[in-house]
Amino acid sequence: MPRLIFIFLDGVGLGTRDPLINPLARFDTPVISHYLNGKTLVIDDCPLENEYASLIALDTRLGIDGAPQSATGQAVLLTGINLPAKIGQHYGPKPTPEIINYLNDGNLFNQTLSLGKKAALLNAYPPRYFASIQSRKRLYSVIPYAVTQAGINLFTQQDLEAGRALSADFTGAGWRDHLGIPGIPQLTPYQAGKKLAELASGFDLSFFEFWLSDYAGHHQDMNEASKILKSLDQVIAGLLSMPPGAEELILLTSDHGNLEDLSTRHHTLNPVPLLLFGTRPSRRWFLSHIHTMMDICPTIVRWLSK
Repeated sequence: MPRLIFIFLDGVGLGTRDPLINPLARFDTPVISHYLNGKTLVIDDCPLENEYASLIALDTRLGIDGAPQSATGQAVLLTGINLPAKIGQHYGPKPTPEIINYLNDGNLFNQTLSLGKKAALLNAYPPRYFASIQSRKRLYSVIPYAVTQAGINLFTQQDLEAGRALSADFTGAGWRDHLGIPGIPQLTPYQAGKKLAELASGFDLSFFEFWLSDYAGHHQDMNEASKILKSLDQVIAGLLSMPPGAEELILLTSDHGNLEDLSTRHHTLNPVPLLLFGTRPSRRWFLSHIHTMMDICPTIVRWLSK
């Protein structure tokens, strides 16, 4: 049966091959480069198709002036609707009531469930996240809102401890070092990639939100970007240590640019990558339906309903 793993990379665009400002051009990502026949995630290397992967560039501006933002960009990915055009601007980080209404009308997660399929957001959230949501000190961002709106429970600390979910940094180190929560399983990035594949085997649609890339971009932190890319590269290695089956696709994409240009702390106008792993016929079928960011959600739904 068709399955899809969606790895959302917050704030990762396709920049120029300038190592002074672009960590994707400065630091080696040997696993990604291997699967891209020596290429990497820069605009000059798009489009690309080989026996392992496909890579295309997607415009995030969607005909609206200004820098793309998280709430509208993520909502586009999850609804297939040009939200910046609908509300007249790029907006973020949290969704407005108008954006929420569009998510309520049918997002990727409840559309998947309506097919009789199983879906999950594989991130675990710490206790203080749930407490802040309940106290209204924090608002849901687009992705966890869409998940909960579909009636899917977010994973908790107990799920992370039991190996049913992954931490936002993949490895669990952030829960130990920054949240001060002991007893969290510690994984290498490679082990986390294998765990991601294992967890995804239980769902038709598996989603993982990786936001540390956007954080490093806003802080213009080249050293942190190096660590993030090294870790992500090994996660992909672990994930692909079991090659995708004939009806399994692994998709990586983003909502807007940021990390690829550390000369600014703001979002960029650059396109974002859509990196796809799977068999060549499956990738060709999928990408034949993709022309803009708005096509991702409906194409995933078509893929899962095949």
